[in-house]
Amino acid sequence: MKQRGRHRRRRRGQALRATLAGTALALTAAATLISTSQASGSGTPGGLTPLTSAAATGELRLHENVVARDTLDTLTEDMGGNVGVDGVLRSADRSMRDKADCAAGEQGALPIEPAATRAYCWDSGDAKTLQWQPRSVTTSGDADDDGQWGGHRVILAGWTHNDQQAAAPTRDEGLARIAFVDATDPDALTYRWVLLVAPRDGGKDFTPVRSGLGGMVWYQDKLIVTAAHGAGLLVFDMHRILKADVNSGAVGRVSDGYSADGYQYVLPAVGSYDVTGGACTAGSDKAVPCIGSLSLDRTTAPDSLVATERSTSGGAARSRVWRYSYSTAAYRTGLLADSRGYADAVEAYETKAAGVSGVLSHTPSGAREARWYVGHAPDSRTQHSTLWRQTGSGATAATCTADRSHACWGLGTASLSYWQETGELWTLTGASDGTSVRERVLYAVPLSSVDGSME
Repeated sequence: MKQRGRHRRRRRGQALRATLAGTALALTAAATLISTSQASGSGTPGGLTPLTSAAATGELRLHENVVARDTLDTLTEDMGGNVGVDGVLRSADRSMRDKADCAAGEQGALPIEPAATRAYCWDSGDAKTLQWQPRSVTTSGDADDDGQWGGHRVILAGWTHNDQQAAAPTRDEGLARIAFVDATDPDALTYRWVLLVAPRDGGKDFTPVRSGLGGMVWYQDKLIVTAAHGAGLLVFDMHRILKADVNSGAVGRVSDGYSADGYQYVLPAVGSYDVTGGACTAGSDKAVPCIGSLSLDRTTAPDSLVATERSTSGGAARSRVWRYSYSTAAYRTGLLADSRGYADAVEAYETKAAGVSGVLSHTPSGAREARWYVGHAPDSRTQHSTLWRQTGSGATAATCTADRSHACWGLGTASLSYWQETGELWTLTGASDGTSVRERVLYAVPLSSVDGSME
């Protein structure tokens, strides 16, 4: 990791937040405010219920599994060594469109209140494909508190393969890829795809990772994502990005090198976390949870990984939200578990919000408790999502000016990521069941504007 003075980082972060403050105030003035009585009224999830019993928190315990160092070194050496985040960004082969160049339908997927201050749409091919679905987002603002990685500002967007067409090759189902977006120049975002893989045969080969990528957090030099069907977590090392030298539909070692289904770069897993309680059960708050979404909270000590369980939009089933502390050991950068190889939830709650599509925890300076931002996906695919802010005492959400509903957030939004240096909350739209394409937009809203629309 690079070493920089924290005082210089803090001054730069304060300056950026001050720049955004004027925009945030303007957006807040335009938003319709809701009262405490409205927030606790019918249709809201109400306050969070703490989970404190050993039985309840025990269901959230994780066990760490590590890929052997020799295995990783063998694969890295055979594939020519780490190309790094910088190498991927230098070879970016796609450009994102600025909000002004997004189609009317894409702009219509943006939040109603508060308005997005930055928005970008994907390359035309990625914007329209039915085979891939955008699911999660994290940034270099999560990775390092100065917001940069090797001199770049970077956004990672996770997509999963979910092709419902009868003619689609089943070998591709569940493949996971990440868009490495170079956001250094906010007026010219470019990106390149990287395929997630897992080493095998002692590092002499690799196999594709299959994951819904509902959650993803880049912290220090590690990337943690949700495993297939939410059954635990997978860990990747950002210092082990490798280059495939054969362009074919195969994934792994072939006769004359390594192929990655046509992708030029792969990111091999270096470990995983299994939920110790056994197989997970989605949609039940009384069983081992399937992990749905992830985010980073830098306002805890130490920094923490925030998670929610995978749930559906219909029904009255409750969902759980919780956090794990990151290790502070210098030799365990970006990892969760203690020296025994276990990670326990240090805080857990139950929420009545159904269909949770994203979660974020943040404690403002001077506040006594964290604010939990929980995205709610509606039953209707044509209705915007709702972003609830919950504490132990109640829940609030913005009220749309036009119809007085709380469905003011983005259309088909996914996970949440807070860029602490700039004060921006990032997310993306387009999450769906794979049977049709939803409008796909990557956007940011100052967290102060979100809070202002709820006060």
